[in-house]
Amino acid sequence: MPLRWKIWLSVFGIVTGLFGVAGYMLQRHAVESATLSLEEEVQAGFQAYESVLKARQEMIGSAALLLSSLPNVRAAFGTGDPATIRDSATELGSYLSPTLKESTFLIVADPRGNTIAVLSGTPKLQRWPVETAVVPSAPRQVSGYHVQEGMLFRLVLTPIFVDSVRGPALISVLVAGYPVTDSMAASLKQSTGGSDFVFAGKDTRFASTVGQVSDDDARIERDLLGLDGAPVGKLTIARTFGAAGQRLARLRRDLLLIWAVALILSLLLGYILANRIVRPISELDRAASELGKQHLKHRIPEVFANTGDEFGRLAATFNQMAGSLEEAQRDLIRHERISTVGRLASSIVHDLRNPLAAIYSGAEMMVDSELPPAHSKRLAVNIYNASRRILEMLQELLDASKGTKGERESCNMLDLVQTAVLSQEAASNHIQFSVDVPEELEANVERTRMERVFVNLIANAVEVMPNGGTVAIRGVRENGHMHITVADQGPGIAKEIQAELFQPFSSFGKRNGLGLGLALSKETVVDHGGEIWATQAAPKGAVFHVKLPMN
Repeated sequence: MPLRWKIWLSVFGIVTGLFGVAGYMLQRHAVESATLSLEEEVQAGFQAYESVLKARQEMIGSAALLLSSLPNVRAAFGTGDPATIRDSATELGSYLSPTLKESTFLIVADPRGNTIAVLSGTPKLQRWPVETAVVPSAPRQVSGYHVQEGMLFRLVLTPIFVDSVRGPALISVLVAGYPVTDSMAASLKQSTGGSDFVFAGKDTRFASTVGQVSDDDARIERDLLGLDGAPVGKLTIARTFGAAGQRLARLRRDLLLIWAVALILSLLLGYILANRIVRPISELDRAASELGKQHLKHRIPEVFANTGDEFGRLAATFNQMAGSLEEAQRDLIRHERISTVGRLASSIVHDLRNPLAAIYSGAEMMVDSELPPAHSKRLAVNIYNASRRILEMLQELLDASKGTKGERESCNMLDLVQTAVLSQEAASNHIQFSVDVPEELEANVERTRMERVFVNLIANAVEVMPNGGTVAIRGVRENGHMHITVADQGPGIAKEIQAELFQPFSSFGKRNGLGLGLALSKETVVDHGGEIWATQAAPKGAVFHVKLPMN
């Protein structure tokens, strides 16, 4: 993956992750705050409900106790006459407060629970559970919830006793209370600040201000205790998220919008930052690539080298390094040229000295002495051979300096090899030549240059065998190429010259020549799309391999 993409994706991931984590923490804090607020509101609603319930309980209980303590009431109830009790109850009902009349009912029941008279309200039952009021261990006044005929009531039972010969006798029971209805639950919701109330039994719902209480709502559940203290139902006080949920939804939408904007900004920021960082690196990479291609004049633009930061200092250092390398290259080329001229001059002087000495001494003898014809002919042959060696060396220099290429033609390799052998046989009577090259081996080559290749290889083979031997030239066909080898029986190739064997001026152990033969031979073979290399022969000697494409 390119560095620009790595930086871009890294910045994008970091910014997006930070905004995501921040949004999650903010949303979580908002939800926790809303939940805690609802729980506090529910708790406050429950406390308000208990206060309302207690106030109504005290109001009902106080009214019942007050009535049961009046002498005329006790006297009327003591007659046992239902008509007298009803008349007295009707008269007493006019003394009750309007609030008590509107919100509760108050009746008089006999010891068996049957309704004798109604003081206020509209009770929906005719028989009441008064047995809990006559239990010896029960308090004088009993209160609690009561379920009957599918309805839920909040009741306060106040028994009225009279003294008799056999002790206190129950003559009647004042039953005060109110039914638990939806309207009563709604009034509780209003008086407690908006908390929802659900009065439910095991399999039914008596009253409610909400259709369904969600598991996510904040709520408190309490048992509804009956007149005997046993649970008869369950009260649930709940607070739905409502407006808080809407605020949370708006918060989520806002956070999503902010996250989307942050996403776009992070993409732009990452792109700008990646370009700002990568552009100098790209320039540095391109400059290093140009430097690797030996283009030492290439420099990093000044706009990157003058930034003053790390990249700027690195670019400036790189430009200085490229300048130093360019200067070093110029010095190296200058020194190499001087060294080449010196080596060439030294080699020319060394190799021309012997032939010129032979020419000089032979000519001097022929000029200063009267020599027999045979002796004069021998001196003339020596002068001719020395002159030929000088011409050959000068031709090598000329070929190396011109580097010219001639026209190619289809040549038979056997003819080229035999011509090269004939050029060496006259001066190498003690050397045997073995030629085994098929006649069908033909290649499109420059005849003169390729013939010179084999002349150089055969001449080198002859020169390394001063005591005689055999030079074997073999040729075979291999996968559309021809493979020709020139093997000698000399000492082989020394290890110290193997790496520089085809370099110019490599003339280790040679008596004659400038050391350009193998270098020029390699250049010729490579120009023709071939290869040339050398190996050691067994048990001794060297083998030079020439591989050329066939027609």
